[in-house]
Amino acid sequence: MINASSVSVHPPVWKSYVELCKPNVVAEMIFTAWVGMLLAVPDFPTLDKVLYGLFGIGLAAASAAAVNQYVERDMDIYLNAHRPIPSGRISPQQAIIFAVILGVLSMLILIFKVNGLTATLSFVALLGYAFIYTSFLKKMTSQNIVIGGIFGSAPPLLGWTAITNEVHPYGLLLVLIIFVWTPPHFWPLAIARYDKLKKAYEEHGIRMLPVTHGLAYTRLQILLWSILLLLVTLLPYLTGMSGLVYLTTAVLFGLGFMGFAILMMRTKSNKTAMQTFWYSIVYITVLFAGLLGDHYYRFTL
Repeated sequence: MINASSVSVHPPVWKSYVELCKPNVVAEMIFTAWVGMLLAVPDFPTLDKVLYGLFGIGLAAASAAAVNQYVERDMDIYLNAHRPIPSGRISPQQAIIFAVILGVLSMLILIFKVNGLTATLSFVALLGYAFIYTSFLKKMTSQNIVIGGIFGSAPPLLGWTAITNEVHPYGLLLVLIIFVWTPPHFWPLAIARYDKLKKAYEEHGIRMLPVTHGLAYTRLQILLWSILLLLVTLLPYLTGMSGLVYLTTAVLFGLGFMGFAILMMRTKSNKTAMQTFWYSIVYITVLFAGLLGDHYYRFTL
């Protein structure tokens, strides 16, 4: 008689494909793109541009995530065995075909329902993250997350261009904020998982900062980048893009980020590193919500 507890039960196939898209990451990208759309105009953008834009941008992000998992499938056997490809729920061939379909659909939607500028920028971001960062930068330099971060910082600009069909300095400022946020967001997770990932990264030639330069140096870099992040997030207020509602949010939560970075240097624990990682996600969400709240608060005055 077969023991039911010994039988491996896989989720439905469609859930495995959703997991291949890294839905939590894509959701955050869609949120920042949505904020970029709303900030691009003084009142409210048309609903069809918002929906088509978010759908196209989201599909492009999902395609890049699927390619990322396809490229890293061998390393994920050691680091993320639960993912669809290393767990055997989806074959590598199925994964790359799925990624290509998503990418093509995203381009068709953006070209025919949004505009060519957004489609072009989305395509560059997709290629940059899925191939340049994943396939090359990770093995070339310990600053891979810094250089490659520019590709993952694009969604708010994509949202902006989806509505206005132009690259505006304020849209670029949103990109800069996410670009500076990315290193102190990612490195705490790398520290928290250091014991698990060190051997695998060394075997596969992945040059992540904690592995190449050590934990103490990485903690210092997190603190320095969190200070830079606080300074950069003052720019929307200083340039007149946002007002006091946003400024208060940026300063309070920016100081909180610095506080976690300092705590990481003092405690040197994986628990604190994970707390910093989760705080960074809350931070960027609240920061962009602050931008949005300030925008409509001033709009209704």
